[in-house]
Amino acid sequence: MALLCAALLPAGPALAGLPEGMGSPWVTLATGLAMMLAVAGGIYLLLLRQQLARLQAQLSAPGSSVALVGEAAPECVGASEEGPDRYFRLAAEAGHGVEGWINLEGRLYWVNQLVELYTGYSAQEVLAADFIDLLVYERDRRYCRDQIRQALEGGVQAEFELRIVTKAGSSLWMACHWQPIRNESGMLLGLRVSMNDIQARKEAEYKLLESVAALRRAQALSEHYLRRSNEERSRLSALLDVVRMGILFMDADRRVVFCNRALYDIWRMPPGESFVGVRDAVLQQYVMPFLEEPVVYQRHIAAVLEHRAPSEPFEIHFKDGRVITDFSRVVPGPEGTRPIGRMWVFEDVTEQRRVAEQLMRLAERDPLTNLFNRRRFHEELERMLADGRRHHEEVGLLAIDLDGFKPVNDRFGHQAGDEVLVGLSNAVLAVVRRNEMFFRMGGDEFAILVPSASAQELSELARRVCVCIAGMHFTFGGDSVFVTASIGIAIGSHHDNDGERLIGAADRAMYVAKASGGNCWELARESRSERLV
Repeated sequence: MALLCAALLPAGPALAGLPEGMGSPWVTLATGLAMMLAVAGGIYLLLLRQQLARLQAQLSAPGSSVALVGEAAPECVGASEEGPDRYFRLAAEAGHGVEGWINLEGRLYWVNQLVELYTGYSAQEVLAADFIDLLVYERDRRYCRDQIRQALEGGVQAEFELRIVTKAGSSLWMACHWQPIRNESGMLLGLRVSMNDIQARKEAEYKLLESVAALRRAQALSEHYLRRSNEERSRLSALLDVVRMGILFMDADRRVVFCNRALYDIWRMPPGESFVGVRDAVLQQYVMPFLEEPVVYQRHIAAVLEHRAPSEPFEIHFKDGRVITDFSRVVPGPEGTRPIGRMWVFEDVTEQRRVAEQLMRLAERDPLTNLFNRRRFHEELERMLADGRRHHEEVGLLAIDLDGFKPVNDRFGHQAGDEVLVGLSNAVLAVVRRNEMFFRMGGDEFAILVPSASAQELSELARRVCVCIAGMHFTFGGDSVFVTASIGIAIGSHHDNDGERLIGAADRAMYVAKASGGNCWELARESRSERLV
């Protein structure tokens, strides 16, 4: 109460002239409070003006970002105690596009965090560099600088589109809007930058332009071939007979009328080049360098063109290893009139051939030695016996079993045994002749089929095989390993040219050779054969 009374004392003389009814203590108290509020309001306005002047000076400083990054913008200071600049920045951060501020020198000194979403660069990285050199596509930089300069000089807003480059190196189309920013007195403070992603729209525009161009080309072709619509109908019917194949249609003058995309891929034609209207001779000159036998293919084309009947599938071998088959047929005109041209169909069968060969190899080859297996042995045996009966020729069989192979497996392991089998197989392959077939029957058992051979020739072959195998040695763990072979020989006519009897006779002769100490051969007959030990 003492402080309150002291504050009200100066008001005493002023209250003396008031009517007596207003001289009560309550009136005096109310008047004092009103004067205190007036003094506090004046002080607040004075401090607010000083803060506004200080922030304006910071905002006008070149390259300064304090006004927009850390504190309130000059236009917003003092507008509300809740900090409207804070809400403005929050709204800019929550938007769908990039928002920024460019000062009067054309430099970016504030940008929202969405710039990292679109470009991959953080706001600090963008502010630390020249944003045009950092973000704008090289061919658009000069245009962007001109737009900024015009907006700052004229003080008018501008809208345009440009490409930016992300941190990952990809380009992105953006729609830009420059909005001049002025203070209450109309002085230009800078430009507000708003950028939005329009990449999807640009792609749609490009696709639309391509579609329009394609439609215009189709319309031009449709008008050009209107009077030949019946021919086109017949052509379309022929094209519908094939699927996923290269299609080439030549008219009656041997000019290209149509070729689909698969044809471009098969013949490695440039995708941007059109062959419509090109004569067949020019097209042949283009594709010949890709072929292994261009002369053979030219003869094939000449033979096909001599006849009107559909051609048989013909294999074309390319230098890069691909195999292409072609098929051709004449396309008749409407209502049986003269032919309107010829259709060629090309199919890449490289993968089919590869898979077929792989399956065949798996079915008839031993996976370790790559020799023909037991299945192929029986097929070839029956074929040779049949040929021998027709031509009255002898078929010989050598049954081979290795001596001393099991100890190699037991002592050094199966990997060492496999190495021995592979080495011996390659060595014996070099001994047998071209018309003789070498098989692995399983384990350490092998066989050789010989067409049109005498007993003396079979014995000589057995001798060469024995010498070859006995002359090989292998080293495992510092120890040398040797193996030999026991061979049984059987001749088809001695066993009624019957496959099972021939195999049984050769096996029995092989066991006789093994019982004799190995590294020798035995001929399956009643009398003993000469042996080589």
